[in-house]
Amino acid sequence: MKKLPARNELMLPTIQAITELGGSANTEEIYEKIVENLQLSDSLLEVINGKTGQSELQYNLSWVRTILKNQGVLSKVGRGIWVLAENKPVDIIKKKEPKIEKIQEKEAEEEVSEAENWKKAAIEVITEKMSPSAFERLIQRILREKGFSQVEVTGKTGDGGIDGKGIARINGILSFHIIFQCKRYKGKVSAGAIRDFRGAMVGRTDKGLFITTGTFTRDAIREANRDGAPTIDLMDGEKIAEKLKELNLGIDVELREHITINKKWFESF
Repeated sequence: MKKLPARNELMLPTIQAITELGGSANTEEIYEKIVENLQLSDSLLEVINGKTGQSELQYNLSWVRTILKNQGVLSKVGRGIWVLAENKPVDIIKKKEPKIEKIQEKEAEEEVSEAENWKKAAIEVITEKMSPSAFERLIQRILREKGFSQVEVTGKTGDGGIDGKGIARINGILSFHIIFQCKRYKGKVSAGAIRDFRGAMVGRTDKGLFITTGTFTRDAIREANRDGAPTIDLMDGEKIAEKLKELNLGIDVELREHITINKKWFESF
């Protein structure tokens, strides 16, 4: 595909992706499946949305999922899991693509913008107000809150990019040593940076975590999951913001009343 599909052109691919993934999937799985099905090039995937700093495709898919949720085609459960509604079979949806009314489009745009803007604001505070050492301590706190133990920030220069280490525990039974690297900037982490980090892991551990307030290039993501090499888990700025919100660290969530007028209800009289 030579250009990014328009939002309305992503409706059915989103439904199809979730269908192929078994009727439920998280945001990343949906994204990767759509990229695979539509055969989108790396250059298209790196087109940035000016409002949020994330890719244009990711932003548009957020909009599409919101529209489908508001139409009752999708529901969101748990921590970011999207599920196809049982009362709207996919074969029926395929025959008649969901229509997008102007009011729905406006509401979805507002909802998505609000959801994405707070993440952008959180990342800006971290990159502009925190020092590199403070950022490392923040990551240390996040890892501890998520169940890691013996989390240490080394902060040593010439240590091959290793900023810290810790022990990750699974269900209080299994555990493994992990080392991590933190990059506090707005740019993209390249595949070369992932390879350098993996080189620093040799002889220390088989598990690494690369954390950045920016994003990762497609090549970097592929390199992190390359067959035959130790896997490196990745955490970008958006994931950092989500974890801070989940753990109530520096992000306060206020519930407010949202009122909409159901025009169809009045018109039914």
